[in-house]
Amino acid sequence: MRFWSFVIVLLCSLTVAYGQQKTPAIRQLERQRKNALAEIEMTNKLLEQTKANTQISLNRLNLISQQILSRQKVISLLTQEMNQIDMQMQDKQKEIEFLQLELQKKKDAYAKAMRGVYRRHSAQDKLLFILSAKNFAQSLRRIRYLQEYSDWQKRQAEEIVMKEDEITSQKKNLLLIRNDKQVLLGSREAEHQKLQVEQTNKKQEVQQLNMKQKDLKAQLAKKRRQAQALNSRIEELIAEEVRRAEAEAQAAREKAERERIARELASAKTGKSNAKENAKVKSVQPERIAETKGGYAMTQAERTLSANFSDNRGRLPYPVTGSHTIVATFGEQQHEDLQYVRTVNSGIDIQTSPGADARAVFTGVVTRVFVVPGYNNSVIVRHGNYLTVYSNLSSVYVKAGDRVSTRQPLGRIFSDPEDHNATILTFQLWKERTKLNPAPWLE
Repeated sequence: MRFWSFVIVLLCSLTVAYGQQKTPAIRQLERQRKNALAEIEMTNKLLEQTKANTQISLNRLNLISQQILSRQKVISLLTQEMNQIDMQMQDKQKEIEFLQLELQKKKDAYAKAMRGVYRRHSAQDKLLFILSAKNFAQSLRRIRYLQEYSDWQKRQAEEIVMKEDEITSQKKNLLLIRNDKQVLLGSREAEHQKLQVEQTNKKQEVQQLNMKQKDLKAQLAKKRRQAQALNSRIEELIAEEVRRAEAEAQAAREKAERERIARELASAKTGKSNAKENAKVKSVQPERIAETKGGYAMTQAERTLSANFSDNRGRLPYPVTGSHTIVATFGEQQHEDLQYVRTVNSGIDIQTSPGADARAVFTGVVTRVFVVPGYNNSVIVRHGNYLTVYSNLSSVYVKAGDRVSTRQPLGRIFSDPEDHNATILTFQLWKERTKLNPAPWLE
C-alpha cells in the first residue's frame, strides 16, 4: 500500500497544470510581456482622453509612437516565448522517447524472466527445489530466494505500469505545451493586426502635422526657449546652494579656529593643557565637506543620504501617481517621423492622467519652489548632493525647508487645456551641477 501511495503522489505531481511545467525563461518572458501590455493599456487610456478632440499635436504623435514601440516589444516577446516552447517540446519529446525505450527494456526483461519461470519452475519443481536441499538451513535460504524472486517479479510489473502511466502523463503535458503554443500564435497574429492599425493611424497624424509644419516649428522654438530658461534657473539655484553650503562650512571652520585660539590662550594663562576638551569640541563640529572640488559641501547626514540615494539606482518609484508613460526621453533626439523636429531634453517627460500628483522619488529636503513660464511651478528636492526637479505643477503642497519622504505628494501636475488636457511632468535628476538621465534610476 505504501508503494502504491507513492505511485499516486508521483502521478499527481506529473499531471499538474502546464503553468507549473514552464521553464524559468518562459515565465520571465511572460512577465515582460505582461508589463509591455500594461504599458499599452496606459497609453490607450491617455489616447482615449484625446479621442474626442480633433486637434493634432506632437504630444499625441509621441503617445502613438510609444504605443507602437510597446506593441512591437509584445510581438518580439511572443516570438521568444514560442521559440522557448519549441525547445521545451523537443526536450519533452526526447524524454518521452527515452521513457518508451526504458519501458520496452523492462517489458523484454520481464517477459524473458516469466518464460524462464514457466519453463523451469512449476509448483512441483519449486517444492522439489526446496526439498532437495542438503540441510534445513539451505532449505530456508532457497525458500527466501524464491520469495525474493517472486517479490522482484511483482516490482517489475509495478514499475512497468508506473512507466506506462508516466509516459501517458508526459504526452498530456506535451499536448498542453502544443496548445499553449497555438494560443501564443493567435495572440501574435492579433498583435500584428493591432500594430498595422496603429501604424496607419501614425501615418495619418504625421501627414496632418506636416501640413502644420510652420505652426509646429514655432511651438517647438517657444518650448525650447522655455526649457532653456528652466535649466538656467535650476543652475542658478544649484549654484546658490553650493555657495551657501560653502559659506556655512567656512563659517564653521572659522568659528572652530577662533575657539581653538581662545582655548590655547586660556591654557597659556593657567599653564594647563586641555587636550581632551580640544578633541571633544573638534569632534562635534558639523563639518561640511564637498565630494568634488567646487561641489556641494555636505554634512555627515547629507553624505549618508546621498549614498542611500545612489544605492537605490534602478529602484526609485516613478515621480507621478496613476497610469503613466514616458513621452520624451533624456538628451538630444531627432524625431523619427518629422525631420524638422529635433528636441533637447534635460530630463524626461512623463504623461499621466488629469488630476495626478507629482511625488517624491526618495527621502529628502525641499530646497526651492519657483516659477518659470511654460513650466508653471517647480520643486527641487535635495538628497545629499543629488537633486530631483519636478516641473509643470499647477499647485504645490510643500515649501522650502520641508522634509519629504519617498512617494510623498509634492503638487498637482498641470493639465494643458490647449493640448487635449495633456498632463505632463518634466522630471530631472542632477548630481552636483551635472544633469543625469533619470530613466535608469526608476524602477
